[in-house]
This record gives sequence, structure tokens and C-alpha cells, in this order.
Amino acid sequence: MKTLLNRIYYDYLVPSQFDRYEELVRLASNAGYLQTSLRSFFSSIPLNGAGPQKVIVHRHDIDTDVCTAKKIFAIEKKLGIKSSYYFRISTLDFAFMREIEEYGSEASYHYEEIATFAKKHHIRDPAEIMKRMAEVRAEFVNNFTSIERRFGLKMTTVASHGDFANRRLRLSNTEILKDKELRDRCGIVCESYDKNLLKHFDIYISDSSRPAPQYYYPTSPFDAIGRHNKICFLTHPRQWETNWRENTKDNVIRFYEGLKW
Repeated sequence: MKTLLNRIYYDYLVPSQFDRYEELVRLASNAGYLQTSLRSFFSSIPLNGAGPQKVIVHRHDIDTDVCTAKKIFAIEKKLGIKSSYYFRISTLDFAFMREIEEYGSEASYHYEEIATFAKKHHIRDPAEIMKRMAEVRAEFVNNFTSIERRFGLKMTTVASHGDFANRRLRLSNTEILKDKELRDRCGIVCESYDKNLLKHFDIYISDSSRPAPQYYYPTSPFDAIGRHNKICFLTHPRQWETNWRENTKDNVIRFYEGLKW
């Protein structure tokens, strides 16, 4: 019941958090942090692991709400910072993605082929998914190359989406990217959960669907500034402003997929 009430609050009642996001970006800038994309940060890490002294990597996972993502992007452009935006197949917006890249930020793929494959074939056994991983990876390659072709730009990093099917299977979509040949064929240099990326952060913070004032996990990024030099901050635009149309649509689709699976 508590989880359901939290979901209702964040989907339909949460007030706009844009002022808080702008406050965070200004605070970090004034404290001397470089605020950048995952791609830029990863490419800046030399072999000795030095990189920028103070940095926040902003990662936005566009699960449902492109409209809200555009508002976050407008704030970032106004304040002159860069970030990464990862789009699911259901949220692809190629015009917006090109605008992100033209500005100097990053737009790429928020993939979920294990969850999609499991729901499509009514598979609830993770062992069965592993047996058919070659098929799952083939679907990933097809989706990735199709998106890249329509996008017209190279994507070099990707981010796994965490679907309800992944939680029930206890199997992450990151399993797909454990194939080096697949990475080389697609030209993927980094996955957002790669150990050789995460080891360069002092702390990894995500926004949270917990009730106010617990908006973040494991701590507030406001508290992290000044305490930690290298911060990764993951956000989901749907949790920063209520968009009842998109949230209702997503909830209906999720309910239907759960019943059908």
C-alpha cells in the first residue's frame, strides 16, 4: 500500500522540482564542478584515472516523459552545462536528440531487450533467457543500428533500463553488453553501469520515488557537493514534474504487460 501511495504521489501530485534542479546546477557551478555528460567524462579519463578534479556527470533516463526532459534541457542550456540523455524505443525523439547533440550534450539509447524479449515470449525463468541470449543480443544489435541510422549520429555509450520484468527475473539488461564482440561491432565504448566507469566516482546518486523529503538515494546531491569530488547524478524526468497523461499511459501499458506476461 505504501508503494502504491508513493506511485500515486509521484505520478499525479508531486510539485514541479525545476527550481530545485536549477538551484543544484548553480550551486555546483559556484563550487567549481565541471558538469558534463557520461560520454565526455569517460573519454577524459586517462590511463592513470586522473580526469577532472571536481565533476558531476548528469545522466537523464527518459523512461516516459520527453516533454519534461525538454524542460530540463532548457535549464541546462541556460546555465551552460552538459549532460547525457538516454531514450527508450518508446520515447525516441530524433529531432530532440539531434538538438541535444548540436548543443554539445549526449543523446543515446536506454535499452531493455531482455525485459522486452521475456514479455514477448512469456518467459519467467532467467535460465531460459540466458539460453536464448544470442536471440536477445541479435535484437539489441538490430534496434541499436536502426536507431543510429535514423538518428544520423554515432552512439558510443548506452544505459540499461530497469523494467519491472527485470526485477521479477532478477536479471539486468546489462547482461547483453557482456559480449565484447557485440560492443566492438556496435562501437559501444561504455555502458553506464560498467565497473571501469563507476570506479571513478566517489558517489552515485539517483533521484527517488520515495515520499518527500526523501527525493534522492542514498543521499541528497546538495549534501554531496563539497563532500565528494566526483559525482554521478541519475535523474528520471517523470519524477521532476507531474505529467498525468504520460504517466497514466505508462501505467496502463505496464498493467497490461503484467497481465499478458
